This record gives sequence, structure tokens and C-alpha cells, in this order.
Amino acid sequence: MTTQMFEGRGHAAVYQKYRFAPGKELQQTILAYLQEKKAVPGELVVDVGCGSGQGTRFLAEHFKKVVGTDISEAQIQEARDTPSMPNVSYLACPAEELPFQDASVDVLASFTAAHWFDIEKFMREAQRVVRPGGCVAISTYTVDMSLRYGDCSEKLTKIFRECWDQILKYSHNRLKLVLENYKEIFEALPFPDKKRITDIYDKIPMTVEGVVGYLESASPYQTFMKNDPEAAKSLLQETEKRMLETMGVSSRETPVEFWVRHVCVLGCK
Repeated sequence: MTTQMFEGRGHAAVYQKYRFAPGKELQQTILAYLQEKKAVPGELVVDVGCGSGQGTRFLAEHFKKVVGTDISEAQIQEARDTPSMPNVSYLACPAEELPFQDASVDVLASFTAAHWFDIEKFMREAQRVVRPGGCVAISTYTVDMSLRYGDCSEKLTKIFRECWDQILKYSHNRLKLVLENYKEIFEALPFPDKKRITDIYDKIPMTVEGVVGYLESASPYQTFMKNDPEAAKSLLQETEKRMLETMGVSSRETPVEFWVRHVCVLGCK
């Protein structure tokens, strides 16, 4: 079964507030592949492990009907509470038990979620629900992240990574799939036509508050909070303080560039 790490309503609310939508480079990579395979415009696209719907809303701009699914009722509620286009709907269900008919899905997508799935069972579902000629697009951002602001980008990135390293001590073992650039997920995909791209770099517009909020939304941080709430809160407070001092600003709303590296597994049945 899916590993469930984002169940609480509080965590879902943080996730909705601070998780970012797929960046432009990732969007273009996915859309170019789907256009090449003539999967655009598709009748039905399913976003598996949709969380609070950031990727689902991107897909809705390009496809006729998009359904976001997630095992977490709290995440689905956050997604439903966020304004979406009329062609979007959401369902709570496991990634390994999708309520769609055989060969009925044009594109099966997943953004920063597949490492939580039971990969073998999920791939069987992908084989079942995706129509002949249909596609999958499975991506994640990696822990390869950096910050840019004026002439202090190097110092800012160092502060961010020091905090991230502390948080990653609480990582679930499923995150090794991310650290290995989704190699296992690529190898498990049963489609004959497939490729894995590991060097998609995206600039995400953020604020200092947004960067710290992203750290708070990460599953290892939530584990850290359960183990030692005072230390966890103190780490984020100190990180934000150091970032603001390094930038020479006082406002948490100060914009910064947040650079992330994405990995994407693409396949056509």
C-alpha cells in the first residue's frame, strides 16, 4: 500500500499553502513529450497522489477532463477548497486501486508522489487503466536546491542546505527513490517506449517565508516535529533569521529565486 505521510489536516494546510506548482521547464518537458506521442488533447487525465492539487491545476489547462486522486482525505479536501477550473474533480483513493475502467485513461501523471506508492502494484494499475497509445508522466523535484538573491546566493544556499540536512535526518526510507533519481520507478514502468530525464532545472519565484514554509511542509520535518517539536520550530526560526540577516532585509515577504532540479519519467504504452 501507499506510505501515508501527509494525513493530518494541519500538514495538508501547510502543504496547500507552501508547495509550489510544477515549474515551467518541467511543464514544457512533459507537454512536449505528450504532444510528440499525440496524447494532447486527451479526454481523461488522472493525477495520482495529487496532494492539494498543484499539479492537477496545471494539467487542467491542457486537457478536457482531469481527476486528481490521493489517499489522504485531508489533502483532497484542501484541493477541493482551492479554486479550480470546471474540468477538474478529486477523489480519495489509493494509488494502487484507481477507480477507472481498463484502458480508459489517456495520461496518468504523478508529481512528487510516486516514491510513496507501492511501485509494483501502482505499475500494474498503470498498465491496466492507460489506453493503448496513452502515456505516463511521473516526476519529482530532488533535494538538489539552491537560492539566489543579489550577491549573497552562495551564503543563502549554504544556510538553506544546513537546515535541509538537519531535516533529512528524519527522512523515511522511501525517499531513497528520490535520491536515486527515480531509477527504480523508471525500471519498473512496463511500457515499451520510456525515458528518464534527470536534469530539468526550474526557477520557482518564492519569498523567504515561502522557502521556510516549504521546509515545514516536507515529510521529514513533520516527523522531526513529532519527535522534538521545540527543536524543530527553533531550527526554522533560526534559519529564517539567518537568511534575512544575510540578505540585509527584515521582511519575510522579500522575493528570492528558488532553484530546483526535477527528475521526470515519461512513457507511452
